[in-house]
Amino acid sequence: QAQGLRLVSGGTDNHLMLVDVWMDGNGITGKAAEKALEAANITVNKNTIPFDQNKPFIASGLRIGTPAVTTRGMREPEMREIGRLIAEVVREPESEPTRRKVQLGVRELAERFPLYAKRLRKTTRATAAE
Repeated sequence: QAQGLRLVSGGTDNHLMLVDVWMDGNGITGKAAEKALEAANITVNKNTIPFDQNKPFIASGLRIGTPAVTTRGMREPEMREIGRLIAEVVREPESEPTRRKVQLGVRELAERFPLYAKRLRKTTRATAAE
């Protein structure tokens, strides 16, 4: 919400949130946002919102889940960063410089929080000991 996007329920108490990117015709469709974010290496799903003005295949919202990033160990500060990256793409979905900048931000987060980091460290130590 701090980035100018509306959370449909005003917030969330679980791992899913629904974001209105259409904003009564002042934003973009969920389908366009999903495509632009995918090009920036952020995976979300277009989703209808209550009283949606668009057809379900187009949609006005995005469904965003946190399990993929919390599995990596990301917390609230990283969630704010991800929200900022998403908002940048939604505000400028056709901008190549924005897409490249967001891709870099996604890469930096992924490198700081690798998948299976503990398991990889154990394997590396065991191999080094042999």
